[in-house]
Formats: sequence, structure tokens, C-alpha cells
Amino acid sequence: MTPIESSVADNLKTWPAPAKLNLFLHVIGRRADGYHLLQSAFTLIDFGDTLRFKVREDGVIRRMTAHEGVAEENDLVVRAAKLFQRESNTTLGCDIWLEKRTPMGGGLGGGSSDAATTLMALNSLWNARFARKQLQTIGLLLGADVPFFIFGRSAFAEGVGEKLTAITIPPAWYVVLVPPVTVATEQVFRSPELTRDTFPRKIAHFSASDLVSCKNDLQAVVLKAFPAVAHCFDALQVASQKSIFGVRMTGSGACVFAAFAREADARDAFAALGLEHNGFIARGLDCHPLSLEAP
Repeated sequence: MTPIESSVADNLKTWPAPAKLNLFLHVIGRRADGYHLLQSAFTLIDFGDTLRFKVREDGVIRRMTAHEGVAEENDLVVRAAKLFQRESNTTLGCDIWLEKRTPMGGGLGGGSSDAATTLMALNSLWNARFARKQLQTIGLLLGADVPFFIFGRSAFAEGVGEKLTAITIPPAWYVVLVPPVTVATEQVFRSPELTRDTFPRKIAHFSASDLVSCKNDLQAVVLKAFPAVAHCFDALQVASQKSIFGVRMTGSGACVFAAFAREADARDAFAALGLEHNGFIARGLDCHPLSLEAP
């Protein structure tokens, strides 16, 4: 990015793209097309990426910040912008700046959140006026987690993750560790060791207290295949004696986390880990920061 481009980006409105945690993730079956049937509880956290957009009149969509290992045509942000351009039938374009903090392959939903924020931002900037449900439908074409970020609040997810019901998660602070590995979701779901028959839970009977008896069905597969993830998991388990429901992996990994009712307990656990582990402390969010940007 040139100094002029950097100056332009700094003066544009920022659009947050918060990360998510899967408080549990159960694999309850498999569809005929090979997709897995899931149940999960999603929550947002106050940690994530930041995007900026400059509207163009010539219809061109440009990525202004390069990201190692991700070609522009494969970038979910670019794909989201081009898809929404087609769906909204607009002649406008945009320049996009992305400040990346959420690790790739960590199970925190960074790419999906970036795509969702792109759809919500351009819906406003291009004055497209799509309803939230319409944006969720478009988002599903980009990935199963994208509709959740547009949904914009803690949710019980079913299907492949696109059937969402709002739930209440008590306020919590999370210690999240980021192992130095990238876990490919497809690799985990293809594992012959993955169980796919967890008994389904009914949303009508679900409450936050049930999280203690839930788990992440992908966790055992990842811990066995990736020693670095297992090392972080074990270290956090030792440091998290006051956690609400122990240590858990989010999504298909690699990140692991523990939830705490008090910020002080989270900070004590994080401090006990020492400098060996890369991670952060985050507060749970009731709603997406852009919840008012889409109807």
C-alpha cells in the first residue's frame, strides 16, 4: 500500500468483523450429499478484524491489502463483494482494506466474519437496502458460518450451521490460545475417527447451563493429529481451574479456549500460562457491533 492509499484508508469509517467461538459443536449425522449435520452454540467476542471501504463509481472491486497465501480471487472479502454486486445489480464498486487479526485456520470464523461484514457494509454504502434475511441467504453461498455473523447475536445453530435460533449466553470472559498450526476443516471432517452420531439436543430444552455437559466432537480428532493443539489444550486446562465448563476447542480448531464468569479470573489464568503461549483475552458480545446497520 502506498502512503497515499494508507492515508485514504485511515480516513475511512471502520467496519468491525468480530470473531466467534463455538461453545459446543456436536456432529449428529450426515446428509446424502456428504455435508455433516451439526448442532452448535455460537457466541461473538470483542476480538477480530477491521475493514474499510471506499465506494467506486466504475464498478471495479479492488483488494488494497494483500494477505500471504490468499490470492485476491480466492479472498472471501472479494468474493463477497462481487457476489453482492451481482445480487444487488449495482454499477458501483469499491476498494477494500482489511486489517487482519483473527488467525486463519483457528476456528474463530475470521474469513466468514469478514465476508459477513462486507455484505453488511456494502448493503449500507451501496444503498442496496437488503433485509437481514436476504443477506443471510446470500452469505450462505459463501460459507456455512457467514449467516451467523449477519444474524448478529448468540445462537443455537443446526443443519450445516445455517439454521439459527437466538439464545442467551450469560456474560463471560474468554481466554483463547492460538496454537502455531493451521487446521484444515475438510481434513477433520474426513477423519475416519470422527464420531457422527451424537444424540441431538432440542433447542426448546437448551439453556446455557447445558454447556457443561456438551463437547466439541471434532476436538479429539484434532488433539490427536496436532500435538501443538494438544499442548495448548493441556496448558490451558492446568491454568483454568475457575473456568465455567473447562477447556474446549472452537470449530475445527486450532484455537482452544476457557470461559470465566469474572474478568479477574480470566486474567489470572492467562497470566499463569506465561509467555510461551500465543493468545488473548476477550469479552463475549451480546450483539454484533453492526447489528443496526442491516434491517
